[in-house]
Amino acid sequence: MQVKDIAYARSGDKGDVVNVGVLALDDAAYGRLLRALTPDRIKRHFGEWVHGKVEVFPMPNINGFNILLHNALGGGATKTLRYDVTGKAFSTALLRMDLPE
Repeated sequence: MQVKDIAYARSGDKGDVVNVGVLALDDAAYGRLLRALTPDRIKRHFGEWVHGKVEVFPMPNINGFNILLHNALGGGATKTLRYDVTGKAFSTALLRMDLPE
C-alpha cells in the first residue's frame, strides 16, 4: 500500500523549502499516516532530492499534515536548474511512498 491509497496531497515552494500538504481520507487513514510519515522515513524516500531537514506537523483537527522539506530546490525557483522549480512534483512523489504493514 502507498500513501496515494489513503490520502491526497499538494505541494509548492517557499524559497528553497518545499511544503507538502497531506490530507487523509478518513480517521483510520490518518492514524496509519501518523505512524508512517516520520521525518526519517520521508527523508529516505526522497533521497538526494532533499538535502536539509524534514519537518512533519500533524494537524489532527483536519486529519492532515504539513510537511516541510528544507534545501530541496537547489536554492529556490529563481536559482535552481531543476526542471520542477516550484516543487509541484513532490506531492506526487510523496503519494508514491510505500507504507509499512
